[in-house]
Amino acid sequence: MLDVAVIEEPAAAEASLDPIRSRILAALAEPGSAAMLAARLGLPRQKVNYHLKELERHGLVELVEERRKGNVTERVYRATAASYVISPSALAAVSPDPSRSPDQLSARWLLALGARLVQEVGALLTGASRARRRVATFGIDAEVRFASAADRMAFTAELAQTVAALVGRYHDESAPGGRSHRVVVGLHQIPTSGSAAPESQAEPQQEAAGTRENESEAGQGNPR
Repeated sequence: MLDVAVIEEPAAAEASLDPIRSRILAALAEPGSAAMLAARLGLPRQKVNYHLKELERHGLVELVEERRKGNVTERVYRATAASYVISPSALAAVSPDPSRSPDQLSARWLLALGARLVQEVGALLTGASRARRRVATFGIDAEVRFASAADRMAFTAELAQTVAALVGRYHDESAPGGRSHRVVVGLHQIPTSGSAAPESQAEPQQEAAGTRENESEAGQGNPR
């Protein structure tokens, strides 16, 4: 079982979003048969069987064992991953494009970058899984608490300069056999539990002197 699997096909994404099927996927972190799942989830066995077949058809569950009990063969399944991420490629026609309106101070642009990250890393994982190889990646996860909007702006300016200098030092456009890598650094306020964007978390316009609100002016103008 994989730690994380990326769903790229629209039909598979639709299958995974069905409430009953998502419950079955969660329950199949441990192998189980239709009868076992029916007892665990309080659902009719026939309904569980139907959903299992759909999940198997889309590669979200896999058969791990067949047990013969008299004249009946019990099929035991497990989820193909502990968790799943739906790639924006599943909605290719309407997936966000960060090149459309690049703006370092736009929350929507940051979201588009994140969507592209999921799509590109997901494609790498899918290809590497088929080739039975690993993907070379690196990530940083940190939290920082700013005393003021001015401190946040100073931090982002210094971060941008540092990253630009580092990229300039190592980037080699003409290196034979070189491989291009993407560097994405994001900064956003951490939502409090229970609410994605409560009013109490929004900064007053007058506090954000020298900056602008991400949502109200997303995509308008280039970063300084």
